[in-house]
Amino acid sequence: MRAVSIEDLKPGMILARTIVNSEMVVVLSEDTLLTKAHITRLNFLNIPVVYIKDEYELSKNYQNVSSIFNRSNAFVKEYDSVVQEAKGIFEEAGKSGTVPLPETQVIVKDTIAPLARNSGAIDYLYELNHKASDIYNHSLRVSILAGVIAKWMHFTRAKTRDIIMAGFFHDIGKCKFPQRLLDKNINTLQGEDYENYIKHTVDGQHILSGIDGISDGVKLAAMQHHERMDGTGFPFGSRGEDIHEYARVIMIADIYDNITTERQGYVKQTPFAAIAYLTENMYATLDPTVCVPVLTHIKDAFLGSRITLNNGEKGVIAAYPNDFAAHPIVSLESNEIINLNEHPELTIAEYNPK
Repeated sequence: MRAVSIEDLKPGMILARTIVNSEMVVVLSEDTLLTKAHITRLNFLNIPVVYIKDEYELSKNYQNVSSIFNRSNAFVKEYDSVVQEAKGIFEEAGKSGTVPLPETQVIVKDTIAPLARNSGAIDYLYELNHKASDIYNHSLRVSILAGVIAKWMHFTRAKTRDIIMAGFFHDIGKCKFPQRLLDKNINTLQGEDYENYIKHTVDGQHILSGIDGISDGVKLAAMQHHERMDGTGFPFGSRGEDIHEYARVIMIADIYDNITTERQGYVKQTPFAAIAYLTENMYATLDPTVCVPVLTHIKDAFLGSRITLNNGEKGVIAAYPNDFAAHPIVSLESNEIINLNEHPELTIAEYNPK
């Protein structure tokens, strides 16, 4: 890795570190292959220096040595082995308006389901959070998260595989989106762009409806994963029990991935921000029968994790209050114990898996 001034950047160089602005909004993600447009943007933002991968880091020897010390290497290797297949499925859907079901069933059974059963899946997915600029990576991560949630809810193996399928196909309606729309922050969409975005839910259900062998739950998850329990979601404002169980699981997985994933134009957040969001909304817009097991298990998964607060102090997650409080209790290196629920000025700025 080497520091390179903006004046010396050339298209084709690869970022070694994520670039964020003063508000911690991601400008460009690690591993981005720089283009002329990227370099122009960095000039415009007055970013003087970036870190670029050098030839050694890009060599096979470096990759082989790195993998020895990467505790999540096996998970990442399996993930990478299936991501190109996922890309092919979404590209085929974009061209033909249909999906190859047998191929997807094999991927779900042989690769995604085992990844979801991995005890470190939540940590490992967080380490993959820079792979976010496309539908198929997001869909693959949501499918794994859906499988983890299904495991926590003690669903049968067959039902778990079906929910994994629902996660994989939940955004299939975006397969014909122009890149311009995919790159935009959803919260800034207006007019025709916003109408087209909402329509991806109906388009997804339409693509899946013509395929024999896909359950109603998978089809409804594609259409309803943006619905909310209080009727404030879209496309139809469905509420409560009118939203299929699969959709209620996928909406949690989708929200969690969107909050914890590094994307251009979004503030990078930790899993604890996602936990807080689920806690604060589980009796309003979300389904508590899904949120409670998710929060119970995911909080246990993060006990002992190292963190850095927004004031620079470091510590570990010591506990969570028993009343489904939104934030954890932190044991600081200074030996002080702080309940973050009582200190709204303090947030977890950085998280490192234990």
